[in-house]
Amino acid sequence: MTMINRRSFLSLLGASAAAAALPSVALGAEEGFTFLFLTDTHTQPELNAVAGTDMAMKRARTIPADFAIQGGDHIFDALGTPKQTVLKNFDLYDKTQEDLGLKVHHTLGNHDVCGVYTASGMAPTDPLYGKKLFADRFGPTWYSWDHKGHHFIVLDSIGITNDHHYEARIDDDQMQWLAADLAKTPAGTPIIVTTHIPLVSAVNSYAPPAPAAAKGDGFINGPATIKLFEGHNVLGVLQGHTHINERVEWHGVPYITSGAVCGNWWKGTRWGTPEGFTVVEVAKGKLTTRYETYGFRAVDPQNT
Repeated sequence: MTMINRRSFLSLLGASAAAAALPSVALGAEEGFTFLFLTDTHTQPELNAVAGTDMAMKRARTIPADFAIQGGDHIFDALGTPKQTVLKNFDLYDKTQEDLGLKVHHTLGNHDVCGVYTASGMAPTDPLYGKKLFADRFGPTWYSWDHKGHHFIVLDSIGITNDHHYEARIDDDQMQWLAADLAKTPAGTPIIVTTHIPLVSAVNSYAPPAPAAAKGDGFINGPATIKLFEGHNVLGVLQGHTHINERVEWHGVPYITSGAVCGNWWKGTRWGTPEGFTVVEVAKGKLTTRYETYGFRAVDPQNT
């Protein structure tokens, strides 16, 4: 039998207590990996958008990655076009995605919400109205999953208003789910969040002034959502919607907005950001990104 003297015992006891006080980290969190963030494809028959989306997917396929996240606005435009056009455009998107050859996790974008504008001619009683078509094709509009010791959360940032429009909001049910999902995630687990409409952005500092009646740009309950991240190991929040490349750090968390696959809605660059997507590398507790372009040339350039 091995004898342990009093000093050695107290030393071991102190080490055990110190270890117990450290935050737990999910098994495998130290393993690095790469994934792709492709947002705002806005697939449509016009402006060579199908060929452009296909080019982006084929370029993305050349980059070794574990999976992809589509950041929303798969097509243009479910909000205000007839249902049959919307269905055809989603079919076009699906065909281009086949060239990617990766598991894709989907995020709801405002242009993926069906029939909200009166110009669509769709009644709210239609079985595919609102978010139902998206859910039928891609699954839940908010959800989470784990990959190599990292916890991923996809949020639904689109609220449908009573005046046939949309706003940026995390609804009450989703807020309760998010709080519960974060609470049950082991302490110290690295977390990566995706939202279509940015929770944090400096876009209003350099964008042209928006019309007074414009909606959808300001997050109704962004601060309350961000507060839920406090005390958790959030490596980054990936965002879309504005079609620009931007990184803003707030309270130690990087909020990374990616340029769009479609650039300026297939009409060239958007505030200097060309058509492209984001490559995300995760290693040693950090998230780094780089923006990849793929050589699309607009047929009717209207750069902004």
